Amino acid sequence: MTRSDRNEATTRPRLTGETLTIQEFSQLAGNVGGYPYVKIVLDRAESVLHFIDSADGTLHVRYIACDVLGMSIDELARGLDAFNDDVYRNPDRRFYLGTLALHDRSGTDEGGRAEGPFLSLETVDVDTMSQDMLRSFYHRVRAHIDPALPLVLKPANHRQEAYVAAIPEDEIPRVLAHELYSTAAFVPLNPGEAHGRLRVFRSEEEYRADPEPLQWHDIVVMPRVPEDVPRVSGLIHTEHTTPLSHINVMATGWRIPNAVRIGAAERIEEAGLAGRWVRYRVDADAGDFRLEAAPPRHEGDRPEPAPRAERVTVDLPDLTPTPVTPLTELRAGDHVRFGTKAANLGELAHLLQHGSPRWLGFYRVPRPPRDNLLRYLARQLGLPQDADDTELADAAQRLVKEYAHVPRGIVLPFSLQQRFLDSSAELRDALDRLDTVLRDGTADTADTAETAETAGACLEAQRLIRTAPLPEPVRAEIDRALDRHLYGAAELVVRSSSNAEDLSGFSAAGLYESVAHVSGTDAVVEAVREVWASLLSPRAVQLRHQAGIPLDHCRMGVVVQEQVGATVGGVLVTCNPLSPQDFRSVYLNISPRSVTEVVTGEGAPLQYLCNTMEGGSRTVSLGTATADLDATTKQLVGRLALISRLLQSHFSPDESYAAPVDIEWAMEGDRVSLLQLRPFRTAG
Repeated sequence: MTRSDRNEATTRPRLTGETLTIQEFSQLAGNVGGYPYVKIVLDRAESVLHFIDSADGTLHVRYIACDVLGMSIDELARGLDAFNDDVYRNPDRRFYLGTLALHDRSGTDEGGRAEGPFLSLETVDVDTMSQDMLRSFYHRVRAHIDPALPLVLKPANHRQEAYVAAIPEDEIPRVLAHELYSTAAFVPLNPGEAHGRLRVFRSEEEYRADPEPLQWHDIVVMPRVPEDVPRVSGLIHTEHTTPLSHINVMATGWRIPNAVRIGAAERIEEAGLAGRWVRYRVDADAGDFRLEAAPPRHEGDRPEPAPRAERVTVDLPDLTPTPVTPLTELRAGDHVRFGTKAANLGELAHLLQHGSPRWLGFYRVPRPPRDNLLRYLARQLGLPQDADDTELADAAQRLVKEYAHVPRGIVLPFSLQQRFLDSSAELRDALDRLDTVLRDGTADTADTAETAETAGACLEAQRLIRTAPLPEPVRAEIDRALDRHLYGAAELVVRSSSNAEDLSGFSAAGLYESVAHVSGTDAVVEAVREVWASLLSPRAVQLRHQAGIPLDHCRMGVVVQEQVGATVGGVLVTCNPLSPQDFRSVYLNISPRSVTEVVTGEGAPLQYLCNTMEGGSRTVSLGTATADLDATTKQLVGRLALISRLLQSHFSPDESYAAPVDIEWAMEGDRVSLLQLRPFRTAG
């Protein structure tokens, strides 16, 4: 049977009374993220349940318009927004839309549910079905699925979860999104292909104890890859992690394949591939990674030199004498004197006070098939859909100003660091020696002795930064600024702010130090020394050198801010890193303890997706938490997601407004403190 014949046979409606078997499901199924799925439409007016041939990704709305109602594509396009409102938001709608996905449990879960294949029924996440509508939809679909095949309802958002929680589980079995994610055997974090040597470690302790250092051509396999690994060719986590941990952000910047694969270590051992050379491939839409034996990249025991990374461009630091300056006086262009982090925080503080002419940018741009998204923004801001630009901009500014906050702080410029470095002849000599080692190319080889020489020069420079006398005028300037701008602060946090971070091709995520819970001038000065020294850690120097960033082009500013309290903290990116084509969603990692726990990967965070178009949110993973956030906190998280989309518009480098941003934040009460904003470099 030809493909066209099969389409004609399988896209016909299946009338009431017919039963979908597992064999028929397989004939109709498409595949996304490794899950087979079939889209369905319940036509209430005709009392017909349609099972759609889903292999070609046919959209629900297009199927209804063209195959059921007989509309043309042009007719659908002209009235698309109204059509979507009718099928997703109208309480008296004719059509109920959903997706059946096939899963397979191994063993039994905590609820005692039996092993084996089962189907989940899910609506689109923007669907506003009521509890009664969900109940009716489930029972109509259940009546036309093979009774031997279990069917569970998968709520598509937090609102639906609340509805379903009030329905007895023996009436409607259910599975939550985070329950499926937490048991997923494979999660592609960054697509790519590598040819390298597999290094398998069963624990971080085993990794630390291994006498053979990692080389650039290694592919690391371990439960959770620690954030201080050197640059390698590929990563495989054998436990669930988050795309927003420092190491995973670095892997995206390195453009190396990276994935979660439960059971990978056992699979590799069984295949006899541990310690061998392989080809490793991760595809975003595949159901698993590919791993096959391959010949070494070199002959004998002599390692092949690391390939030169594409040279990263860094703006030269401006060392013009500059005073310690309050954050509120900085703007984005000050990154050449104070560093990227400080400049972005200063820009944020300015926005909260004065607003932005670019608030509406993201929503103005056509994002096919929609010509204009401003009506969606109006709805999210509680305005009529025909609100004009002035009304929208004013409402956006009110939202940002009411809920967002940048903690007060001061910034030490590059020139202050330079005054300190110039004050010690011994320190200048140590920096000259390190520069000579790097210029001789010793940091570019796998030779252990030469790598040790580079590390030794780094450690000596760091020692002197921590111990060399601080000129009294430098200390006095820091003390005056603390007294003038941070009076009354019980605790402070001292953060790094370099010009050699957040660059295209070089993120530096987690590379430099920050010191929290600091009190008093003496403690601040010691913390400042730690931040300055972190610019010259062996790992930081080596990674920058591999990226082609000269040592003398790098400087470190320091942000000293009031430490804020937080009941919840986290990191968000204004995209969906697991589904790059999803322009609606903001992806959040949340910890009830600290932002640090999220980015270092110490604990698995809660993971959320918030829709900044139609609204609504859903929990992707509970991580190591025992319960989800309460309804009030979820509502504030939704506001934060919308604020972040507005901030993306302001910080966009061009008029496409498509470049996502990465924001660290902390939440207490109904206020959100914005702690950091930087570009988020997506794969590709």
